[in-house]
Amino acid sequence: MKSEKVRFEGAFGDQLAGRLDSPETEIYSSALFAHCFTCSKNLKAVGNITKALAAKGIETLRFDFTGLGESEGDFADTNFSSNVDDLIAAAEYMAEKQKAPSILIGHSLGGAAVLQAAHRIPSVKAVVTIGAPSEPKHVERHFESKKEEILEKGEAIVKLAGRPFKVKKQFLDDLQKNKMNDFVENLDKALLVMHAPLDQTVGIDNAAHIYKMAKHPKSFISLDRADHLLLDETFSKYTGSIIAEWSALYLDDH
Repeated sequence: MKSEKVRFEGAFGDQLAGRLDSPETEIYSSALFAHCFTCSKNLKAVGNITKALAAKGIETLRFDFTGLGESEGDFADTNFSSNVDDLIAAAEYMAEKQKAPSILIGHSLGGAAVLQAAHRIPSVKAVVTIGAPSEPKHVERHFESKKEEILEKGEAIVKLAGRPFKVKKQFLDDLQKNKMNDFVENLDKALLVMHAPLDQTVGIDNAAHIYKMAKHPKSFISLDRADHLLLDETFSKYTGSIIAEWSALYLDDH
């Protein structure tokens, strides 16, 4: 696999950092990857997934959302809607540089984001969610103890994955207004829902709801004993290989 560092303008005009992971041979199709809440493109599981995709001729852009990882911007000013807008900007960058994405892949909250973004990216034929919540507001559980302070003072410092982040009231307001059912029901793309039955961060009931609301063509793959972050590389590599094989059924370029 070839991996190239790239930068492009995000939703707020900040420079976002990405990696374009490409096959050593011919590129058959392209994918765009959305990472999990407060994660980054450099999560090992993400690299394992894109490597498995590259082995099947699929080029993938993975990038850090505004204010995270190596991207510019202030996380405190972002929200779920801006993540969706960052995905649109990433798709436009791909279309300008080489090949618009045919596949959208989202991990955790990134999975909810791709379900919304898919409606605004005409090139997309297939959408994949990995351990995704059925509603964006699911992430509120990570800062429940600070919610009252956020509502009263307008912001608070919250520890997420062991790191401090400033969360503003606008973030909570945005989560409340974003409802997923209409987006899932009217997706009009092939959908693959991937979820681990023992996921302790986002329960399997979320996958059941997404699958129930979606219209065919839709598929569900159990990730068996995997944890939410796919820390065991067995499952991240498996996830990538399954996505590659499944998506081929729905892509014109295959």
